[in-house]
Amino acid sequence: MAKKIDIIQSRFVPLPTENIDTDQIIPARFLKATTRDGFGKNLFRDWRYESDDEQKPKPDFVLNQSQYSGTILVAGKNFGCGSSREHAAWAITDYGFNVVVSSFFADIFRNNALNNGLLPVMVSDEFLSKLFHLNADATITVDLPNQTITIDETGDSSSFEINSYKKTCLLNGYDDIDFLLSLKDNIEQFEKVKI
Repeated sequence: MAKKIDIIQSRFVPLPTENIDTDQIIPARFLKATTRDGFGKNLFRDWRYESDDEQKPKPDFVLNQSQYSGTILVAGKNFGCGSSREHAAWAITDYGFNVVVSSFFADIFRNNALNNGLLPVMVSDEFLSKLFHLNADATITVDLPNQTITIDETGDSSSFEINSYKKTCLLNGYDDIDFLLSLKDNIEQFEKVKI
């Protein structure tokens, strides 16, 4: 079972770059592993470090700046474009993010995120701009049951859409198999009635 997502109140990490593709999220040279663990250390690897040296972080990159933290990543428009790779969602969650907020997600990334316990929250360009203009210590609340995202300091709020099935899965920490197993008693009861 994956981690359950319900109401998340957190500071956030702003990454206002647009058109962030999956190769920038997790470079292809790190896709050799077959388990989900350990991808977080290579999240945005080429942006975080000088060449391939973990000992030389780039000080101007947001993940290397101590004033930014939290379990919510706020990214520029068209996040997750490029080639399909579940590893992008794995890297984001392994780093510690539960939510990614953007004004547009590539469809394949959005589906991979939802299938791997990462909540993609799509907001308007205007609301995204408000988030990028907040102070580093500001918090936002993502309320999955009510499908809202709120700037705690001002109360500004926006709703977001999510497939009802995927919402159920995220609220309960289910993957597709866990969801089917949760219906086991109902399926068995149906089979008894059918016979």
